[in-house]
Amino acid sequence: MLSILLGLAVLVFLAYKGYNIIWVAPAAAMIVAVAGGLGLFEAYTELYMDGLVGFAKSWFPVFLFGAVFGKLMEVTGLASSVAKMLAGIIGSKRAILAVVIACAVLTYGGVSLFVVVFAIYPLALELYKEADISRKLIPGAIALGSFTFTMTALPGSPQLNNLIAARYLGTTAMAAPVLGITAAVIMLAGGIVYLTWREKQLRAAGEHYTSTGDEKKSDGEALPHWIFGILPLVAVIITLNVFQWPAIGAIGTGILLIVLCNIRQWKKFIPAVNDGAQGSVMAIMNTSAAVGFGSVVKAVPGFASLTSALLGMGGSPLVSEAVAITTLAGATGSSSGGMTIALEALASKYLETASALNISPEAFHRVATVASGGLDSLPHCGAVITLLAVCKLSHKDSYTDIGVVTCVIPIVAVICIVILGSIGIV
Repeated sequence: MLSILLGLAVLVFLAYKGYNIIWVAPAAAMIVAVAGGLGLFEAYTELYMDGLVGFAKSWFPVFLFGAVFGKLMEVTGLASSVAKMLAGIIGSKRAILAVVIACAVLTYGGVSLFVVVFAIYPLALELYKEADISRKLIPGAIALGSFTFTMTALPGSPQLNNLIAARYLGTTAMAAPVLGITAAVIMLAGGIVYLTWREKQLRAAGEHYTSTGDEKKSDGEALPHWIFGILPLVAVIITLNVFQWPAIGAIGTGILLIVLCNIRQWKKFIPAVNDGAQGSVMAIMNTSAAVGFGSVVKAVPGFASLTSALLGMGGSPLVSEAVAITTLAGATGSSSGGMTIALEALASKYLETASALNISPEAFHRVATVASGGLDSLPHCGAVITLLAVCKLSHKDSYTDIGVVTCVIPIVAVICIVILGSIGIV
């Protein structure tokens, strides 16, 4: 048990300091191996690499197609077009809500979280400038719309968390709609109320919009009509959830529609595919590195004790699942990585428990996805660091808002759906 705790502590500390998880994860795994009585070289070349390669083998096509889809939405202007349309409907007076909804529509349609950050930031600047809202609230709004309810809670989401849970638990992306919608409402409503309160607080303190010099940068190209941006997003959702196509088939349909609807921009396609492919490699390596760490953790003797402690917590087994996934997601700074580590080790036991206690596997699915978004966005999370860098703000400026909307409120949502799932509501 101490070997696992020591390895986790090293992983969290080094990741928080900004070191790359691709080498931090195996280094922490080797600490677990040595302290847990395993052979160093065997632990790295066999256990660690088997976990890393196994995850990459299973999920690389989804990462690749998703990254290419997002990049094509970005370079063709479709993502910006959809975002501007939504902002126009909602209005600049409700700038925070407009940014949140624009992010949510794109992420629920399958666009990568990182692509959404880059696509929405220029729009957020325009809206916040017109509404005279402090730029400090931009990261919180983008994080709420991208990193929370569309990523983990809404049924049918094509985001990775939903797909991973479905594979391990034998469910579908539409699993537990009542629990998912309940969690989504808590996160969206709670986040909007908090950010609106923060806006009033900053205004009272005399803080207003301050220019960055980025607001009016434009390449002069007219954006395509927003309907051409909506079509690929809707196609991904329908083919994934109605026709039950595999994820790469659903996302591939979206890619095909983007190409067909924007054939005049064909010169942008190959560079976008190149950039998307390159980005997908780094994204899957980061997650695979965390999964490799989990493979070593599973092999040390202390893991059996940890498993027994989690499964023997008392009360609903959904509680132990939520605790395990939230903790591991926080330790790795990755919602998908933390969830994969936990489900790789415990999914079969949770399914056995579900059968014995007559709890639906769908409840385990939705608790797993929502719990994965509880502590994943601690300060060392790569997505948080990227978001702040794009917005040209520091942790001191905006992390409190990010932490409330992506950690505190989602944990409240997890508690609520654990209670509902335990009494048979799915």
